[in-house]
Amino acid sequence: MKRSFWLIAVLCLMNSISVNAQLLRTTVEQGEIEGVLHEGFALYKAIPYAEAPVGELRWKMPVAKKPWTGVYNADKWGNRPYQVTDPNQGNGDIPLSEDCLYLSVETPAQSTDEKLPVFVMIHGGGFSTGSYIGTQESFVKEGIVYVSVEYRLGALGFMAHPNLTKESKSKISGNYGIYDQIMALNWIHNNIAAFGGDPEKVTICGESAGGISVSILCASPLCKGLFRGAISESGGSFCPVSEKTYNAVANMKTLKAAETIGKDFQKKLGVKNVKDLRKLSAQTILDSTTDHQFWPIVDGNAIVDDQYRLYEKGAYNDVNVMAGYNSDEGSLFVYNMSLDEYKEMASKTYGSWKKRLYEAYSASDDKTALYAVQDIMRDKSFGWGTYAWANLQTKTGQGKFYFYYFDQQSQNSILKWSRGATHVAEMPFIYGWNWGPMSEIDTRMAEIMPQYWINFIKTGDPNGSGIPFWTPYKQGEETVMNMHNGFHLTKVPNQKQMDFWEEYFKSFRENK
Repeated sequence: MKRSFWLIAVLCLMNSISVNAQLLRTTVEQGEIEGVLHEGFALYKAIPYAEAPVGELRWKMPVAKKPWTGVYNADKWGNRPYQVTDPNQGNGDIPLSEDCLYLSVETPAQSTDEKLPVFVMIHGGGFSTGSYIGTQESFVKEGIVYVSVEYRLGALGFMAHPNLTKESKSKISGNYGIYDQIMALNWIHNNIAAFGGDPEKVTICGESAGGISVSILCASPLCKGLFRGAISESGGSFCPVSEKTYNAVANMKTLKAAETIGKDFQKKLGVKNVKDLRKLSAQTILDSTTDHQFWPIVDGNAIVDDQYRLYEKGAYNDVNVMAGYNSDEGSLFVYNMSLDEYKEMASKTYGSWKKRLYEAYSASDDKTALYAVQDIMRDKSFGWGTYAWANLQTKTGQGKFYFYYFDQQSQNSILKWSRGATHVAEMPFIYGWNWGPMSEIDTRMAEIMPQYWINFIKTGDPNGSGIPFWTPYKQGEETVMNMHNGFHLTKVPNQKQMDFWEEYFKSFRENK
């Protein structure tokens, strides 16, 4: 009997080793690849989805990774893209390099035929900072394949230039970071089955610049069929497009305007042409970007037009969306503002609209002026984009839109002194990050919020048993999930302010 027992135990152990071997080694388009065991799951830390964009490949479209010989060991994190500061530094020990086009895969699958849902995270950081480094066991243990994507940042990722446009086959330049994301999504579509994932069950997600990226990808014709759902946290790309190199209203610019910025940047660096620009070190380029903003642009290819207009015409990837923003987003970006400074800013930036602005964002002293400008930042940069997205998609699309408003003030936040939920404040509640203590209500909310995300990834619907029901968005109705000391449906918060931006941006589009 004892001998039989030990024989069974040995067979079970052998089977376990076989399963682990299957998890930790697989074959993708480029060849065999091996990961590591992490928290009980197979983790491939750095899979190169494109060739390193160095030398002559700097400021060019990403090039698909060539096949490799032997077994590729994805046991270490890939380099971080060049940046001044990285809020996700991996303990500061991950090098900066232009060789940064990697993605990670963490999978619970024990075979390649499980067809599990796939969650693709695109990090934020204003298109100038951040990295893909990190894992998400709380999702993986629920049967989800977790993927995180790196892409080029700053001038190396988004600089346009007339000479770069001229040398391009498509006669475009800039948006290299967006093309990196698109190439990564294509790689995932073609290879995720090798990790037990289903290419037809991909949900993309991002926060801040990652959320803006998600919005851009939802409108890009190059992404058709690459994902079935999208989650955007504090992101959206619906503001007007500007033909000027600087415009306080619109971050998104035309290719022509972006080329002018690129030429000015070249002059600042003191070189004659793009050939000489490619000879400069990445650090030299990074050190010179302090007074230049490099951002996605309308290039007519990946981003084909003003996204508001695209959605009005129904020209986008019509998938289910879950998106929202936080109640005090602006407090992370605006620290000081006197009443006189507020009035000066309003006159300079909004001109004849300043009276309407004061009506929407009133102020009577320095304290309320600071609050007004923080709320302008919240609504102009995060709130209205989500609101416009929700309204347009529900009018012209078939995909359902789940709208949230996160308003939980917590010590588990970057800013302890904010009036509400600051930028990124929702992330500890969803992903289990620890920035400080949580109250009993916080803790309960942090148990429920991830379920909405997990359910949406699995089914395209955040609803499930044991959590408050979330109704798809309908304009003017109580269908926004207000996350404050629990979960309850309300109408759109700050409606007066949303109306102001809707009319203001409409006027800008008509008169630019």
